[in-house]
Amino acid sequence: MKPLRWGLIGASTIARQWMIDAIRETGGEVAAVMSSDADRAVAFARAAAIPKATTELDALLKVADVVYISTTNELHHGQALRCAAAGKHLLCEKPLALSVGNAIEMVEAFRARRLVVGTNHHLRNAGTHRAMREAISLGRIGRPLFARVFHAVYLPLALQGWRLNNPNAGAGVVLDITVHDADTLRFVLGQNPVEVTAMTQQAGMSHGAVEDGVMGTIRFESGLLAQFHDSFTTAFAKTGFEVHGTEGSLIATECMTQKPIGEVLLRTAEGEALLPIDRTNLYVRSVASFAAAVGGSGTPSATGEDGIWSLAVAAAVLESAKSLRVAAIDRGRPPEMERVTS
Repeated sequence: MKPLRWGLIGASTIARQWMIDAIRETGGEVAAVMSSDADRAVAFARAAAIPKATTELDALLKVADVVYISTTNELHHGQALRCAAAGKHLLCEKPLALSVGNAIEMVEAFRARRLVVGTNHHLRNAGTHRAMREAISLGRIGRPLFARVFHAVYLPLALQGWRLNNPNAGAGVVLDITVHDADTLRFVLGQNPVEVTAMTQQAGMSHGAVEDGVMGTIRFESGLLAQFHDSFTTAFAKTGFEVHGTEGSLIATECMTQKPIGEVLLRTAEGEALLPIDRTNLYVRSVASFAAAVGGSGTPSATGEDGIWSLAVAAAVLESAKSLRVAAIDRGRPPEMERVTS
């Protein structure tokens, strides 16, 4: 097969730091990059040795086999539909859209044309989370009862800006981080969420009605309860992911990250042991599985449906924070994406 030609919609930090190398490492070519700012597109292309820089989506689609979208969140929906109409496969950053309804429309557009669409939920590609998923499926902790995710970080200066002050672009910690928690929990536990209760916070970093912290609890279909804590404001916290069952516990540390790091401790009546961890680059695994799916083998590591689920959880979190009530998670219903500080 000829190398896949990738078009990058968005001259983004994640594309520069992670995706370009992952595409090239898996045998793909980066054919073009698009930005609404012509100077930014040219500078980005020059620095990354990308042959074409453009401000026009049609120009990018002419030279690409597959597309990666990493623009601001409110642009994903329209750009994705144009990719589908042009017959291009798509790997899209989370969240897929600003409403569940729009995300469903996106996924259905690709399905109708028999095109591959994936969500770039990188954390399910981490060796730590894959080891936890396997241990749970093998029954090593018995029946899972509780989970906890600690994903409170400090938003780097380079990523501040619209994430803190532009709700129209999908700002806030829930659409930036909680969606990752939701997807990782679904992946590790192997079950779907049912309802959520949450409270949001403004701790001084964000502006207007945008939240920069959130805590909550998700109930899953088995009855398992999962706590989550996400923030942009905590510079000294460590990330972690725990699952506690009837016969043991899994305790992962420094695992909610883009890097292939972290450890997983299995604790049972027999004692404690560290699980073996695959240190494959998370984005290399993501791109490789997506490229294989385009070639007719398997599915992306996170599908479009997975992206709908994580967005549905985020929508329910925001709904619960607004109403101060338990909110049902419905991946077929488009809840309003409003924010409240509580």
